[in-house]
Amino acid sequence: MIEQQIKQAIRDIPDFPKPGIVFKDITPILKDAGLCGSITDEFVAKLQGLQIDVVAGIESRGFLFGLTLANKLGVPFVPVRKAGKLPHAVTQKVYELEYGSAAIELHTDAFEPGSHVLIHDDLLATGGTVSAASELILEMGGKVAGFTFVVGLGFLNGRERIKPLSDTIIVLAEY
Repeated sequence: MIEQQIKQAIRDIPDFPKPGIVFKDITPILKDAGLCGSITDEFVAKLQGLQIDVVAGIESRGFLFGLTLANKLGVPFVPVRKAGKLPHAVTQKVYELEYGSAAIELHTDAFEPGSHVLIHDDLLATGGTVSAASELILEMGGKVAGFTFVVGLGFLNGRERIKPLSDTIIVLAEY
């Protein structure tokens, strides 16, 4: 089962980025080409029947499988980046973090209005960043097709936060 393979590959890093946090490091997954292929194939299988026109990957680890997923689905990939990282005209969304705020951006021509956009990130924690990305996509005239994550931290309740945005929430390995 893919969940067991992912969990076996993930490395726990205690006290990163600050004391009390156990960071789920997905980089060991990237050394296993077969597992990477299986992850992408599992996403594609679970997305069957869903209209997807574009995959939006959230900086930076959302780029890793977001691009391969978009390629496998035969649709464009667009990066959702931190403010100031995209070179062309952008639309920006400022959102609140636990301590302060952050901003994400998409190119203004990332997708056509009415496009069904699948949002991908490596990890679902509180859902703050993917909620902001969803709001940005909606403000730009897109529709949130769903969400895909390699890992989910269920105890942080991110799924409940994003559920109103789409019923399609795919998490391959839940903690």
